[in-house]
Parts: sequence; C-alpha cells; structure tokens
Amino acid sequence: MAHQVETMAYVGQTPWHGLGNQLTQNQPIDVWAQQAGMDWRIESSDVSYMAKNDRGQSIIMPYEEQRVLYRSDTHAPLSVVSQRYQEVQPIEILEFYRDLTEQSGFELETAGVLKGGKKFWALARTGQTSTLKGKDVSNGYILLATACDGTLATTAQFTSIRVVCNNTLAIALKGQNSSAGVVKVPHSTKFDAQKIKQQLGISVRAWEEHMYEMKQLSQRKVTQQEAAAYFDAVFNNTSLSMAEQDEGIIQFYRNVATQANQVAKADNKTEPNGRAMSKVMTMFNGHGRGAELSSAKDTAYGLLCSITEFCDHERRAMSQDHRLDSAWFGAGAGLKQRGLEQALRLIV
Repeated sequence: MAHQVETMAYVGQTPWHGLGNQLTQNQPIDVWAQQAGMDWRIESSDVSYMAKNDRGQSIIMPYEEQRVLYRSDTHAPLSVVSQRYQEVQPIEILEFYRDLTEQSGFELETAGVLKGGKKFWALARTGQTSTLKGKDVSNGYILLATACDGTLATTAQFTSIRVVCNNTLAIALKGQNSSAGVVKVPHSTKFDAQKIKQQLGISVRAWEEHMYEMKQLSQRKVTQQEAAAYFDAVFNNTSLSMAEQDEGIIQFYRNVATQANQVAKADNKTEPNGRAMSKVMTMFNGHGRGAELSSAKDTAYGLLCSITEFCDHERRAMSQDHRLDSAWFGAGAGLKQRGLEQALRLIV
C-alpha cells in the first residue's frame, strides 16, 4: 500500500497533507462513514495455532487467552490482543460528534483511516476562533482518534490550527484527567463517549487559557541568540536558560549556520539535529508561512510557529501521511509539545 492513509474525507480546503475525498458541508454521519472509509467493523476471533500429534498429523489447537482483530469488509488482520481488550469501532469515532454537530454548532472537517484500519480519527471544528495582531487567526478543534494495534489509546484532544499555514498544536488541558493536552481512554476500559464529553466540558476555559498564552508569546520579543538557545533546547533537550545571551550561545548560533553550509556541500556527519535547527531558524527569520506577521516576527510565538510548521510540513517523512501520523500522534507531536513548553518558559 502506497499510503498509510487508506481513505479519508474532508470539507473545505484541501488539508495540509493533501489527501482525501472532498465533501460538501453538513453531510450526515453515514455519508462521512462511507466517504472516509469508516463503514466497516472490527471483528474478532480466538487465536489458534497448528501443531503436530505423535503420529505426525497436523492439528489445530486453540489459544484462548488471545484474540485476532480483523476487518469485517476485507477480513484483513489488524492485531492480536488479549481477551480483556476493549475495541472501539470506526463508527463510534464519528458518532461521538453526532450531537455536537447537530446541536452544538461543531463541524466535521476531516476523518479517515490509517495503516490499513489499525488507526482512525475524526477532527471537528468547535466554532471557537481568535485573532492575534496582524490578522493571525487560530481556530479551535477537537480531534478524536483510536488504534487497535497497541500504539494509541482512544484519545480526545483540543487542538488549535493556525489558518495561515494549517499548523496544528495541541491545547494543554489543565485538569487531573488529562496529560499533555489529551484525555485518554485505555483499551482496558470501555469507551464512554458521554464521559469524555463531560471531561471536555472545560473547552471554553481551555481555549481562552490557550489563546491568552499565545497572545503573551506574540508580545515577547526575542533576540537571535535566544532563538538559537530555544531551538537547541527543543531539539536537543538541553537545559539552557532562554534568557542566556553569553558568548557560548552566540557561538552556538554561528555553529548552526556553519553546519547548514557543510550539509549543503557534502553529506558528512554533523551535530545531531543541525540540519533541522538550521531549517527552523530560517523559517523563523522570515521564510516560514506567516513569519512576517507582527504576531510572529521576532517573537516567542514565531519560534513556536516555526517548530509547528516544521513538524507539519517540513520534517522528513516517508510520505505526507506518515508525517500526519507523526504530527498528530508520534514524534512530531512530542517535538511540538517540547516547543510549547520551552516557549512558555520565555514568558514566566
């Protein structure tokens, strides 16, 4: 299969990953299920294995502690799980949004299937929006996703999407039932959509707190030395102070530029993440999407935007759909979270 994204659907402009079937607005859930490739069920069967008896004959033996999950439409295997595993059906992900879209003004924007059915998601716009200075607009969304291969618990998270470049950033929910901006339901417990919605009932407060932090970041001017220290802290997990401006940081910035020139001339080994740091510094210095807006130009918010743009659009990946998976659920999401944490240190 050429793509991890087997099928997906969207409304409005083509998503930043450039994949999917376009729908008109306000389509019913069953249309979304069909067009997003989510109109099948996860079925299961007890595990069996083949052995030989003392006469050399092949016999099939049950292994009752494990089950095989498979697709109802293609019968393709998805994973092997324990008997205690609680699977979540593709249609349940979409049904989560039914009352939100029919009664609360939410709008489904994307939904689809990754990795042949092992992972699937839906993303809906909440209707919350905010504008920073320079007409830099962010919209609020809820992303709900799950996997049946052990790589992801059923996960609901608020995200903000910067309109100028479609950069996606998780919104940190400051509650005891959340971690790093998400509400997670492990597959050892039954998925309860209404319970998750209750936990997400703080959405307005979370959005307001998030945008307050973004506005603070947009007002915090940074120097080139602080920018170099910031990118080093994000990519290399260093403990450098963001306010530090000694000769060591200045030399680091010079080294990043030198590494970029070396990479361009030859494929030699460089300091870890040197190429990536050079790229985000270039984007921060006017070459990123929206980098010249007053909210981002020479500000801490611009630093964060460079990280999110790098993860969503520029980070090396086998394909756009691998990048999507990473930016939402994998290493890219972790890098963006570190970027947010380091940026917020600048305004403490």
